[in-house]
Amino acid sequence: MATLVLVATFGNVLGACINWVLGRYILYFGDKPWFPVKQEALMRATEKFQRYGVWTLLLAWVPIVGDPLTIIAGIMRTNFVLFLILVTIGKTGRYIAIALAVSAV
Repeated sequence: MATLVLVATFGNVLGACINWVLGRYILYFGDKPWFPVKQEALMRATEKFQRYGVWTLLLAWVPIVGDPLTIIAGIMRTNFVLFLILVTIGKTGRYIAIALAVSAV
């Protein structure tokens, strides 16, 4: 079970790191007509990230909101080591909780 938790966490954190890199460079394409996010929505998201801070990255495991959080962290140029630590803690906790729930059933 521990191997499964480690592999799932590694894969999920790797995906979050890719999102961070995408966020780091995404604004270079913000003025393109094909850019999928409106400038207003991007500004609202960055304002919320600034308000609640980097601790929101502990919630990067949450479906639907987790990926945008990791992209916004890249846009905000969050320190990568801090990003990696917080995201890893959150995602590891998620997979440990799932493993415990499955083993209890």
